[in-house]
Amino acid sequence: MRLVVKLAGALLESEETVQVIARQVAQLAQSGHEVLLVHGGGKILTATLARMGISSRFVDGLRLTDRETRDVAVMVLGGLLNKRIVAALTQAGQPAVGLTGSDANCFQAEPVSHEGAAGKLGFVGYLVGVNLPFLESLWRAGVVPVASCLGAGPGAEIYNVNADHMAAACADYCRAEALIYLTDVPGVLDGEAVLPSISPAEFEALTRQEKIAGGMVLKLEACMRALHRGVALVHIVGGAIEGSLLASLNGSALGTRVRRPAETVTEVCA
Repeated sequence: MRLVVKLAGALLESEETVQVIARQVAQLAQSGHEVLLVHGGGKILTATLARMGISSRFVDGLRLTDRETRDVAVMVLGGLLNKRIVAALTQAGQPAVGLTGSDANCFQAEPVSHEGAAGKLGFVGYLVGVNLPFLESLWRAGVVPVASCLGAGPGAEIYNVNADHMAAACADYCRAEALIYLTDVPGVLDGEAVLPSISPAEFEALTRQEKIAGGMVLKLEACMRALHRGVALVHIVGGAIEGSLLASLNGSALGTRVRRPAETVTEVCA
């Protein structure tokens, strides 16, 4: 199976959690699955910017990214956090390599348009392609690619890409069968209850009722894109739970399955 796993940046604050996830990714890869790991890191990036005296501003959930902010993002996302994951996978016995969009032009981006103009948000991009032959060469060699949410854009510039949307786009461009979001919450919540599944219509209704807001809206929008583009399994689950990634592929009741209208939840991977 080919799958994209998106690792929430908040999970990277815990060394133990990173190791829990790394062991599961290693198990999947060593069982013959082709895994692309995509990670964010917005919370740690914001804290790092603050320590450097740089304020963070957001528009519609996207970080305004001037050149200075972008350069720190490359340092934090493409450097510290990316290598933290690669090191954990290596410790788990699984060869891995860290990537940004610029490496082998692996993840190509274009500037996001806002209010009708591209570039108003600075170096904020959206994914428009991947170097799939390169990724496939890594999988054939038994190597797990670990992608920071940085895309290669026009003029050889590096663009900050929303990690949730990047993961969904990667699942599309890589023709993945599954897309799993490992988050710092146990799934999509209605109050304190975890929804076992959610459809596009239910997502719209809960958003109108303001029961789903903030970052989860962006995440579910990305999930809907992946479903629309043919990804068979899309699941949101708490990444700190031991075995949650493996359980998501086995039809577990953990987390929230994002489903098409009238779709039933079935086991995808034994």
